[in-house]
Amino acid sequence: MVKNLNEGVTGAEIKRFRQAFDSDPSARVAQNAISNTTLTSLALSREIIQNTDFSFSTKLDEWSVTNQRRSGRCWLFATLNLFRVGAMKKMNVKNFEFSQSHIHFWDKLERSNHFLEAILETSNLPIDDRTIHFLLSDPIGDGGQWNMATNLIRKHGLVPMSAYPESHSSSNTRAMNTILKDILRTTASEIREIIDSNGSMDVARSQKESRMEEIWRVLCIHLGTPPEKFDWQWHDKDKKFHRKGEMTPLEFAKEYVEIDWENYVCLVNDPRNEYFRTYTVDYLQNVVGGPPVVYLNVPSREMKKVTQQVLENGTPVWMGCDVGKQMERKKGLWDANLYEFEGLYGVSFGMDKANRLRFGQTMMTHAMLFTGVDVVEGEPRRWRVENSWGSEESGIKGFYTMNDNWFDEHMFEIAAPKKFLSAKMKDGLKQDPVVLPAWDPMGSLAREEALN
Repeated sequence: MVKNLNEGVTGAEIKRFRQAFDSDPSARVAQNAISNTTLTSLALSREIIQNTDFSFSTKLDEWSVTNQRRSGRCWLFATLNLFRVGAMKKMNVKNFEFSQSHIHFWDKLERSNHFLEAILETSNLPIDDRTIHFLLSDPIGDGGQWNMATNLIRKHGLVPMSAYPESHSSSNTRAMNTILKDILRTTASEIREIIDSNGSMDVARSQKESRMEEIWRVLCIHLGTPPEKFDWQWHDKDKKFHRKGEMTPLEFAKEYVEIDWENYVCLVNDPRNEYFRTYTVDYLQNVVGGPPVVYLNVPSREMKKVTQQVLENGTPVWMGCDVGKQMERKKGLWDANLYEFEGLYGVSFGMDKANRLRFGQTMMTHAMLFTGVDVVEGEPRRWRVENSWGSEESGIKGFYTMNDNWFDEHMFEIAAPKKFLSAKMKDGLKQDPVVLPAWDPMGSLAREEALN
């Protein structure tokens, strides 16, 4: 039966709307202004711009930013940007990049396998089940999480940029992803047809394995074949020559990653759910059999304390946030009240952070790196952030300033060494994680990220 909603917009209501608008001088001024220029130019707070300083009591970065270009690999860039700090010190070089494309290749392969295994696992569910719909909606997005990055590095290692440079498709992933999605959804339909026709799981898995070989082929065509080993040598910033000789990706990662990432913990601020408990998200994974993505939910203030301590100890901090909210890209600035939309429109935007999560108005959309903090009398008032959108047209040479009020509203996650956690946090880690549904916004960073 077709459902009819109860009431449409009436002519009397439209008349009232029109009269109220036409009699309001401020609405007419806003109409004139916005119809002739950009919204953000009009709403940008002059007071905040004028009163924000861009200096920091702790500033770690002495390097240039990286550029993920037209891809959603922010989580991999943020991870490798964190790891390269120690590598640059160890090699005594001014600048260095691990190959983001290399680890991106392995994510695409592993995630394809994970998706098809999920299709096999859920083959008893009806095709219009919400979990099936979610899996099919984004089978091979570019996004990801801290634990997903470490799963890849643990299994496949790392290489320098010179051993596996960027290709057109690694920097511009849309066309490649479109092909992969077609293959994966086609394979999903083949698997379901086998199962629905009373075929065996072995036959369905054989079809999956045949298609995985084709996915390998497509990835090699787009990204290049990943190296099994490579030759490594370099000149340091003192012009001294060094040669390590032939290395495998796993050997390279072991030699040049100085961060003890196996002892890192992901903290999130999700005010919908109980604090000091662990959570995971169903089907949020890339490497089958790898450790799951687990979050410890803590108040924003507690997350700030840990972030500040890690930075003041000399290490940048991986983080995830809702990047586009209250952001001025060219100036490289975030503030919770940066744009005065309520005053411009004469309307109220009243949801708190928890309800913005519940009603789809916010989610994690981007991962970056904290590289500094400005602390006054023990309390942070602004944060320095290394983005991965390049140094032109993005922040001040690619670095951004986050005023502290923005942290509370739009920050969601950090990865930090376990040793910086409080006793209460460590106790919380001992619990089995609560499993959130696959479509929960706490898994959004691993979906198809909006290209920058």
